[in-house]
Amino acid sequence: MATTASVHLRTTSPAAPRAHKAPRLRDLGPNWYASIMGTAIIANAGATLPYQLPGQRAVCASLWALSATALAVLLAARALHWRHHGDQARAHLLDPAVAPFYGCLSMALLAVGAGTLIVGKDLIGEGPAVAVDAVLFTAGTAVGLLMAVVVPYLMVVRHKVEASQASPVWLLPVVAPMVSAAVGPLLVPHLPAGQPREALLLACYAMFGISLLAVLLLLPLVFGRLITHGPLPLALTPALFLVLGPLGQSTTAVNQLADVAPGAIDAPYAGALGAFAVVYGVPVMGFALLWLALAASMLVRAARNGMGFAMTWWALTFPVGTCVTGAAGLARHTGLDAFAWLAAALFLGLVTAWVLAAGHTLRGLLTGRLLPAVS
Repeated sequence: MATTASVHLRTTSPAAPRAHKAPRLRDLGPNWYASIMGTAIIANAGATLPYQLPGQRAVCASLWALSATALAVLLAARALHWRHHGDQARAHLLDPAVAPFYGCLSMALLAVGAGTLIVGKDLIGEGPAVAVDAVLFTAGTAVGLLMAVVVPYLMVVRHKVEASQASPVWLLPVVAPMVSAAVGPLLVPHLPAGQPREALLLACYAMFGISLLAVLLLLPLVFGRLITHGPLPLALTPALFLVLGPLGQSTTAVNQLADVAPGAIDAPYAGALGAFAVVYGVPVMGFALLWLALAASMLVRAARNGMGFAMTWWALTFPVGTCVTGAAGLARHTGLDAFAWLAAALFLGLVTAWVLAAGHTLRGLLTGRLLPAVS
C-alpha cells in the first residue's frame, strides 16, 4: 500500500548523505510536472472549445505563457535536483510509487509545445511557434517512448510490487505516447506534402496503438485492486481521475488525426480515419463519463472523510482536460450540440479543479510545506 510519504514523493533513504546545496529541492520529485500539464491543458482546451467568449483566447494565451515559464523554471530546478541530490533522484526511479511520474516530464513538454502552436503563436508569431513546438514535440516524444519502456522494465525487474499496490499512477508512463499522438497532428500541416506528412500521421497512429494496448493491460489491474482491496488511501483518491487521461486523450488523438488526414494520406484511408474518429471516440467517451462518475463519487467520499491537500490534486486537471478536447473533437465531427455542451461543462470543472490545485500549491510553496528545507 502506498504511504502518505509516497504521495508527497519524500522517499529519502535514511542512509543517504545530507546534501548541503539547494536543500529545498531535495524533495522535488517528477510529480511536479503535473502542475505544468494541468496549466497548459486549460490554455489548449479553452482555445479549442466550440464556444468562445470575448477575451477567452487572450486568457488562454496568458495561461500558456504561465505554463511555459513554469516549465522552464521546473526544468532548471530538476536539473539542480539531479546535480545536488542524485541519490534521491535515483531512489525515485527505484520507488514504484514515484517512478511512474517520470512520464509526466514528457507530457509537460508536449502540452506546452501544443499550446505554443495553438495560442502561443498569438504572442510570438507562427514561425517561432512552429519551431518551438517541433523541439518540444521531439523531446517530449523521445522521453515518453523511453519512459514507456524504462518504467515498466523497472517495475518488472527491480520494483517489488503486489496486486494490492496497483494504482492509476501506473498508467502515467504508458499514457505519454498517447499525448504525442494527440498533439503531433498540429505539426502535420507544417511539413512538406507527401511522405513527411504521411510518416508523421502514421507515426502518431503507431503511438496511439502503443499507449492504448499498454493501458488495456494495466487498467484491469487498477480496477481489480479497487474491487478486491477497497478504496485508495484518502490522499491518493484524486489519482482515480488519471484513468480519464488515456480515455480522453485517445479520443482527442483520433479526432485530431482525422482533421489532418485528408492532406496527409490518400483516399480511401482519409475518409476511413474520419469515420474511425467517431466510431472509436463515442463509446470511449461514454466509458470516460462512467469512470468520471465513479471517480467523483470516491472523491466526495474521501473529502467527507477528511482528505487534505496533496499534489495528487493535480490529477483532477490534465485528465479532465483531455476529455474536454475529446468532446470538442467529437462535436466537430458529429455536429452534435450535446458534445459541445459536454465540452463546455467539463471545461468549467477543469477550471474549478485548477484553481483549487494551484491555490493550495502556491500556499504550500510559500509556507514551505511542500518543499521544506533540509536541516
